[in-house]
Amino acid sequence: MKRNQQPPPQPDTAGTMPDRDAVRRETIQRVNKLRRKANRGLWAMALFIAVSIVALGDFSILPSLPASIRSTLGKPPSAIMISGALVLYTFSAIILILSRMMAGKEEYSGFAHVGYLTAFYGFYHFSKALNENYWAVFVAGITILGLESYHIWNFCNEAIRREQEVLDTIERFRKS
Repeated sequence: MKRNQQPPPQPDTAGTMPDRDAVRRETIQRVNKLRRKANRGLWAMALFIAVSIVALGDFSILPSLPASIRSTLGKPPSAIMISGALVLYTFSAIILILSRMMAGKEEYSGFAHVGYLTAFYGFYHFSKALNENYWAVFVAGITILGLESYHIWNFCNEAIRREQEVLDTIERFRKS
């Protein structure tokens, strides 16, 4: 998810400053939006934990697939192949998150990670190897989503700090 933050209003071409109250209201709105956005990582983590609880019971609360659909899907991949893909995915995700953190980008893909991790639970379930590999997916998911959550939280808090500086400047001018 990529959204560009709007900078505070600048003087127009005639050199007049924008209305301080309007700038203050807009800044407060941006701060509130950033505070809500900072919690997205926690929502993704909560969703992943809910999926993990269902997977821990080998998806017993869901109906099983009919034999005709299973035969259409074909033979499931081996657990070794799924584990190799999980390791590759985990390292790729971590590298991408760290590179976004270093670049200071606002992008966030926590819910996409939940979908990919859920697919790994599904692959292991269909290959009848979920019980042996549950914790591998769970630890990979907590690691990826924890890092992604920290990234968006840190980004939003830094942006809130900058917006707070704008509010402080407005307050100083108000008092003078």
